[in-house]
Amino acid sequence: MLRIAVPNKGALSQGATDMLTEAGYRQRRSSRDLQSVDADNGVEFFYLRPGDIATYVASGDLDLGITGRDLAVNSGAEVEEVLSLGFGRSTFHYAARPGTVDSVAGLDGKRIATSYPGVVERDLAAHGVTTAIVELAGAVENAIALGVADAIADVVETGTTLKQAGLAVFGDPIMRSEAVLLRKTGNGAPSSVDQLLRRLRGVLVARSYVMLAYDVRAEILETAVELTPGIESPTISPLHREGWVAVQSMTERADLHRVMDALYEIGARGILASNIDACRL
Repeated sequence: MLRIAVPNKGALSQGATDMLTEAGYRQRRSSRDLQSVDADNGVEFFYLRPGDIATYVASGDLDLGITGRDLAVNSGAEVEEVLSLGFGRSTFHYAARPGTVDSVAGLDGKRIATSYPGVVERDLAAHGVTTAIVELAGAVENAIALGVADAIADVVETGTTLKQAGLAVFGDPIMRSEAVLLRKTGNGAPSSVDQLLRRLRGVLVARSYVMLAYDVRAEILETAVELTPGIESPTISPLHREGWVAVQSMTERADLHRVMDALYEIGARGILASNIDACRL
């Protein structure tokens, strides 16, 4: 039976549960459950602290785990990414008071406060910079005002919290993180992982595409198909109305409204978009 670690709380937990459910796997009934078994699919799920998952996977006791890329790197565990899952995205930056530090090189010899020392150490090593890292459990933006650090390294979303603390971001992002599926480094995956990956990739595609259907005159079909090429090729069916055809094509969700507008402008009608619940490509 395949053994998979899943975050037990927080945004990563909800995102992982939603994705696994969409992929056809039974999840725990209560947030207090520590394990659940999906016997029909041959999978046992273990609900663990997100920051510990990489360590459990690296030990070899669990086959796979879902957690954040940042948490995996921060743990220092010997794990590797199998698949990026597209949720739980975050970006890490350095920040300091304006006019004090404005580059990663300028951090040399300084004190940096962070909740992710492993992430920061890896980035600083890549830049050849030596600092004193002050590890804090949270609210690191207060560290400079309280005199325990010269700069911070943290997740930055809108930057509003930093501005309120009188800080400004500098340098390139330290890391762009998201939820990932992990396995032990160099560990050959069991054959049962193939089905899991097909299902998860199917969810990723289903979330990124819609099924677009429309009617169009036959003489402008080629122009319409250029707008909606689909994955392999669109499906074309003749309509009862002579000279018209019906078209179905998978279309990227992010581009949907631009494509619908363009189709309407060339004369397509009955343009409908529907969600894709699951797929295999």
